[in-house]
Amino acid sequence: MSEKTETTLPPASTWVRFLRNYGPLPTNGNLFDEHVNKALKRANVQPITLPTPRLEEMFAALQTGHGSLLVAGTAGDGKTYHCRSLWERLGGVEADWNSSGNIKTLHLAARTVVFVKDLSALTFGSPDSQHVFDGLQASVDGDDTVSYVIATNHGKILEHLRDREHAGPIGPLRESVQRAFLDPEACHPRLKVVDLSKASNRGSLDDVLDAVANHPEWSRCNDCALNVATQVCPIYENRTRIVGQHDDRLFARRLGDLVELSRLNGTHLPVRDMLTLVTNVMLGHPDAKEGLMTCADVPKIQADCTVDQASLYRNTFFANLKPKRAVAQPVSRTLAMFGVGAETGNGVDGLLVYGSDDTRLKADFSDLVANDTLFGASAAFITAQRAYLEGDERDQGEDTGNEFLKRLADQRRRLFFTLPESTATPYSFWELTAFSHAGAYLSLLTSFDGIKTSVSERAKAMVVKGLNRVFTGLLLENVDKLFVAEAGGSTLSRTSVLCQTEIAVRKGGGGGLTFRRTDVTGIPCVEVLHGTDQVRVAFDLTPIRFEFLCQVAEGALPGSFSSECLEDVQAFKARLLRQSEAERRAQAAEYGSSDDGDLDLSFIEINDRNGNGSLERITVRVPT
Repeated sequence: MSEKTETTLPPASTWVRFLRNYGPLPTNGNLFDEHVNKALKRANVQPITLPTPRLEEMFAALQTGHGSLLVAGTAGDGKTYHCRSLWERLGGVEADWNSSGNIKTLHLAARTVVFVKDLSALTFGSPDSQHVFDGLQASVDGDDTVSYVIATNHGKILEHLRDREHAGPIGPLRESVQRAFLDPEACHPRLKVVDLSKASNRGSLDDVLDAVANHPEWSRCNDCALNVATQVCPIYENRTRIVGQHDDRLFARRLGDLVELSRLNGTHLPVRDMLTLVTNVMLGHPDAKEGLMTCADVPKIQADCTVDQASLYRNTFFANLKPKRAVAQPVSRTLAMFGVGAETGNGVDGLLVYGSDDTRLKADFSDLVANDTLFGASAAFITAQRAYLEGDERDQGEDTGNEFLKRLADQRRRLFFTLPESTATPYSFWELTAFSHAGAYLSLLTSFDGIKTSVSERAKAMVVKGLNRVFTGLLLENVDKLFVAEAGGSTLSRTSVLCQTEIAVRKGGGGGLTFRRTDVTGIPCVEVLHGTDQVRVAFDLTPIRFEFLCQVAEGALPGSFSSECLEDVQAFKARLLRQSEAERRAQAAEYGSSDDGDLDLSFIEINDRNGNGSLERITVRVPT
């Protein structure tokens, strides 16, 4: 009986079950390198092979024969995976690595290499811990007979080293490691630190998408009865759209933009989270067990005509899971910040609601919605749309129980990933997010690579205008200069018209305000070069700060968007004011003060015709 059942299973069912274990399940053991090989043997499928971009760097560091190696990162960055790859690259046997034990020893011709697969598994003060750290200290101090390769998160290695310092005097090892975490160039000459948490989110996502979507096991689907003629297998359809052969990988590029913006906002998504995301994108369906499909679920989904609920566009935001389970996933919380599905514009909603009937919108509806009968203008969507338009007006409010309003959110998500990038279309896909100026922000990023565009120049102008409006509380239009103003001693005033200093926005050399990209994080920043000493005062432009300044430049009240961003900008202004005051005092000390009791003040006056501000200088004479 079991053999008969096995022969009727779809040809890729074993692979899909194996892939499913990478998804948001309570028992997703495949996300841990320690369990992958056992799962592979049970499933008898080819492994998901991800790049190890730091492997050759690690190998070269050990080939010198001097010192040891720390492979650091957050949980899920692939520390153990990199260590296993290095073990095999040095000639180690896979079976020895997979055998029990956290500490592995590899004997080479000239020395011994000791691998610690997970430092978190070592208890401080235990014999193993004492042996490892005594050996690591000796290696750093000059012992070339034994090298150590230790996989650790940042906090655990520093905790162990701090506890050893309390136990007795040792070398400055903890200080060297801590400094290396902050600045990769500050590494100890005999201790290489490879920090996997510094990897680009976009790069990790591209690697995972490629490894999963182009896995050779998908070739089995070519002979599947669930994926022929008019039958559409939602699993394979999602995989096909991820590959993106006909749209230049548009889905992957848009998703890459979201994870890159998340990184620049300070959220690191490890490879483990990327695997969870991509698996959920491919296999998500609300009616499947635990929200993730297997091949056995597909016939019922096809029979129930609910293929559209497996859409990769809604699965990207974990809409296939119950809210409580979705919010438990770090990557889901990160993507939810963009509000895709909840944010919209009048143009997009007009298209989705009235496009099939309005003669002015029919062409756009046909090109952007009706062209996708599976996840776009599906039979279920058209039915819900018709019921909404013809129903009782009392049922057309923002009621989450309304079927069409639920599907409307799904269509906004789909349009975010499918709307063309051409400026010819009146619909902006970034308008469907909480970061409506993200496109301009990404353009600003590319400008540092020498790709100058009118968009990036407008982005810089918006930042300057936003800073001026926050600094002064006035509706200034200036984009060629920055007014650093104060309220003349009144801490309660929201308007600052007394200008302390005026900074020119420069495009060439010299002092003033300019834009550059930070060296370590790659985040763009506004930098002011102050005075003859060219003192630098910088302000990092994260995506959320950029969005804040752009919205202020367009007329939004500063406090209505983000009080945190407002405080950050005000802190930047305070640093500029302090630097200006320090420069004034230095000049007075150098050239002598001509303090005759008079006060020279500069007030900002707005030109009613163009909204630009200029300085009106007055001298207040104080009688002697």
